[in-house]
Formats: sequence, structure tokens, C-alpha cells
Amino acid sequence: MQAPPLAALAGGAWASHRPAILAAPASLRRPRRGALRLPAWRPAGGGRAPRLPAKGAVLASDTGADEEVAGPSPLLDVRSEQEFVLRVRKEVERGKLRPDVADNFENLYYNYKNAVLQNGDPNAYQIMLSNMMDLFDRVLLDEENPFTFQPYHKAIREPFDYYTFGQNYIRPLVDFRNSYVGNISVFSDMENQLRQGHNVVLMSNHQTEADPAVIALSLERSNPWISENIVYVAGDRVLTDPLCKPFSMGRNLLCVYSKKHMNDFPELIEMKRRANTRSLKEMALLLRGGSHIIWIAPSGGRDRPDPLTGEWHPVCSLPC
Repeated sequence: MQAPPLAALAGGAWASHRPAILAAPASLRRPRRGALRLPAWRPAGGGRAPRLPAKGAVLASDTGADEEVAGPSPLLDVRSEQEFVLRVRKEVERGKLRPDVADNFENLYYNYKNAVLQNGDPNAYQIMLSNMMDLFDRVLLDEENPFTFQPYHKAIREPFDYYTFGQNYIRPLVDFRNSYVGNISVFSDMENQLRQGHNVVLMSNHQTEADPAVIALSLERSNPWISENIVYVAGDRVLTDPLCKPFSMGRNLLCVYSKKHMNDFPELIEMKRRANTRSLKEMALLLRGGSHIIWIAPSGGRDRPDPLTGEWHPVCSLPC
């Protein structure tokens, strides 16, 4: 049985006819009436701020910021940073959390706190603390009962909604006023093709582990179906790192081992190859069934500012 045709092969923002998602770091301010006013953001190291949306572009949305995930937190009695840090260390003493995981979690806590508190929201501290408590709950749960990803993983939405958890965690890190989706009509065309049974494959550079959430947040107003149904090709680190796993559990994933690190541990080479073969078979089944959108970062390229001008340009991970 032949797979349905690929409806679109979309690349990065450097080609004007292709879709472009530009998400700026957050500096959210919530004035009265729920309007959003934000100061201008500039990339680190200088350079130009994001361009204003052109015709055919839509602003990304902070819709859904108040949506909650299921299940009360056992840390609801924690009301301060000091109490929270003590709770983390207490779990190490109880043998429930490995010391290296606790150290990494504390580092993440302070980095996340510093970033969120810059967004200008008067509730930023409570949002930050609540999100970190939710993450700590998930990390502890996985330490007690480690989750194993299958070659094709479907987002876990109940009894705990890992997708919404990930959206809420990344949301305060995005400046929605200065973030936009260019050539939005291309995404509408994609959605129409998907509903007709075609497949869509997106190929782009990869910036951070937050890319899936940034993509979903940027499209949740205009194309919510794509936001929730896109399948990401994921490397093994986001499937094994204790702090990454809760976010990965909320995404649809095709799990692979990177060719770059295939030979890191000779005794695991054959296992990794077999796992990649299973993932390829799962991808073939998805494409054969049709109506799937898959995101691939072929070389994991990270964009960097030009050292002379400070302007940002996409790294060409594919022939340009």
C-alpha cells in the first residue's frame, strides 16, 4: 500500500514563501482589561529586535494561560522558595531523589526563576513556583516509577495532562506581543491537506528542548489541531534525562538515537540500531495511514548571531 503524498515540505524562516515562527523571550506585562503591553526585546549580544508581523502573519497567543492540569500537588503547603528547596533536599535524604538529579533541579529552578521574573507579570513569582512544583511532582513520580518511551509515543493527556503542563511551563518564557507566525496561510493549507488524508513533513533547525512547546504555543490560536497533533522526531536525551522526560511525555514523538552519538557506548550500538529500525517502521505506518504532520530537525542546527553585525541568521542544516 502506497503512502499518501507529502502535502508540504516546510523549511525555516529564510524563504519568504515558507512558514516562519518567531518567538521572542518573555517580558509580559498584564495591564487592565487583559491587554498585553510589552517593552521591546532584543536578542542577546545586540542585533535587531523581531520584525513587526507582515501581511499574512498573526501574533502568537497566550490563550490558555489559566488552563490547569489534573491532580492536586502534594507540595501545596509550600509557600516560599526556602520551603521548596528544603523539600527537594529532604527527598534526597529520604532516598526518593538522586543527588545529581536534585542538583540539576536546583540549577533549573534558579534559571527558570530568573527568566520568568523578567516578564513583568505581577503574579510571576507564584506562576514560577507553581510550575516548578508541578515539575518536581512529575520528576519524583518518574524517579519512583520510571517511564519508558515506545518507538512511537502518543502524548499523555490523562489522568494527568502532560501536554497542558508543558504549555503552561513554557508560556511565561515567551513574549507573545513580539512573537508571530509568518505566512500563516501556509499552515491553514497544511491543515486542509491533513484533513484530506495527506501527510505534512516540516524540516527546520532546532534551537532548544523547548521547541515543541514554542511551536504549539505559537499556533494554538490559529491552528490548535496542528498544535496538539504534530509528531516530533526526538533524540534519546529528551527521553532519558529526568528533567526532560515530563515535557516529552506530553508530546507525540518518534523516538530515535542520534547517528552522532551512535558509537558512544559500543555495547549499545546494536540496541540503538534496532530501536531506530522500529521507529522508522512506526513512521512508515503513520505516513501510510495519512493525516499526520511530522517535525524533523535533520542536523539539530542552532542559529547564532553574526559576530560582526549581531544579526541572527538561520544555520543551513540542509542545502540552501
